[in-house]
Amino acid sequence: MPSHCIRHTALPGSSKLFTDLLYHFDRVADFYDHAPFDPDSYRKAAKFDFPAARRAQLVRALAESNPENPSLVKLAQPGTVAVVTGQQVGLFSGPAYTLYKVLTAVRLAKHLDGQGIPAVPVFWLATEDHDLPEINQAWAFGANQQPVGFSTSATNPKLGPVGGIVISDPPLAELRAVLDTLPFGAEIFALVEKAYTPGASFGDAFRKLMADLLEPYDVLFVDPMRPEIRELMGPLLAHAAGLAPTLMADLAARNAELTARGYHTQVHVDADTSLFFVLEDGKRTALRKFGVEKLEDLKTRPEALSPNALLRPVMQDYMLPTIANVGGPAELAYFAQSQVLYRTLLGRMPVMAPRAFFTLLDEPADSVLTRYGLSIADFHPGPQALKERLAAKLVPPSLKDEVARSKASVTTSIDALSGKLTEFDPSLAKALMKSRAKIVYQMEKMELKTARETLRRDDRATTAAALLADVIYPHNHLQERFYSILPFLAKYGPDLVGRIHDSIPVGCADHQLLVL
Repeated sequence: MPSHCIRHTALPGSSKLFTDLLYHFDRVADFYDHAPFDPDSYRKAAKFDFPAARRAQLVRALAESNPENPSLVKLAQPGTVAVVTGQQVGLFSGPAYTLYKVLTAVRLAKHLDGQGIPAVPVFWLATEDHDLPEINQAWAFGANQQPVGFSTSATNPKLGPVGGIVISDPPLAELRAVLDTLPFGAEIFALVEKAYTPGASFGDAFRKLMADLLEPYDVLFVDPMRPEIRELMGPLLAHAAGLAPTLMADLAARNAELTARGYHTQVHVDADTSLFFVLEDGKRTALRKFGVEKLEDLKTRPEALSPNALLRPVMQDYMLPTIANVGGPAELAYFAQSQVLYRTLLGRMPVMAPRAFFTLLDEPADSVLTRYGLSIADFHPGPQALKERLAAKLVPPSLKDEVARSKASVTTSIDALSGKLTEFDPSLAKALMKSRAKIVYQMEKMELKTARETLRRDDRATTAAALLADVIYPHNHLQERFYSILPFLAKYGPDLVGRIHDSIPVGCADHQLLVL
């Protein structure tokens, strides 16, 4: 499968913190303990003591939910490390990048094995989160490549953890109608139907579907809402609760440092913020600063505490022998803040490894991009801007060259005349330069009109660009952040999971355009 790499600096929405982590680590070395693409980083990050008792407790806690998983046997061995990633339990597997994240973890774990560092891939199910709207939606496309949205009527009146919310009306019939228009639609829908059974919750259905898709890779799944996992969290959460004032002061200082260096803070922290939510009566409620007395009480029952986005990875890496966390741009930005928590609570910080980034296209679509000289970045500003760029590319080269020569000739002549007039009468030279601007403007206007007329004559190009926009940049989002992986599996076949896995290069930071 051919692929083309695109630097994140050429794509919309890439933060300076993220791109510096990828391409200029020296600029952010104060905020991360390890350079993500330095092989020595993993050897250094593997040198930590993980208590044998905690490892044994972890293996017992994962046994019931990961029965007969070879990775669990491997994890039980001293020295085995974990490559960890995670995601919210979105409807119909969530956005496609969810699969890319876990396949990156699988690929990296295999690579570390080959380097003599025994490793297993671990997927953290974000069942604790309480943001139902964020997971209660999915997008797919059919043979016509038009985006189709799906959602359920589920509600979360108590703002409790979303993982346990039962999906009473999964839109299976609607999804089937779309997927059935694609070559492997029936096969992929069967997997979805098997996961989204009556009475299934968001967490259960998501986990079942992902486990089936990832069956060959022995991924371990961790659900933080399971009692045995919450018991593992307890010591770290109690310790963090006792140090809360110090930790918040450290975070405030780190946020100020990030801002002073021209970076953003991914998670807002103010004087009223704490690192915790409280799980009580089916609710997940933010514990504000005024709740410090309650926090003292909760130290004795940490199972009622739930960490915020900055503390969660530290808690996760206390429970797991983590060598690397695989994440996307926003998550990797969290860690620049979380580093101060890692140092105080854990005394170590894993490697922060970027996930794989993909845009998937078939060969005809790639041919259209090649024919018109387009890239993914050309689709970002929107359909009108795309038409303008396409129009400019469709102008006959001879006409385009002649316009450029004419503009150069006119401006050169005017500039020469201006020089002579300046010597004769500066006011006349000034008037000439005003006229020059008007002349150039009119020539550029004619150039644009010519380009638009060329586009009008080429309906095929307009249609092709519109269809590609729905696949490459649907609703002004990168493909991987918008569509579920399901329509791609239905179009290219179940073996697409393996093909994506095999296309993930260890040590590459760029976004890949993968031609299937």
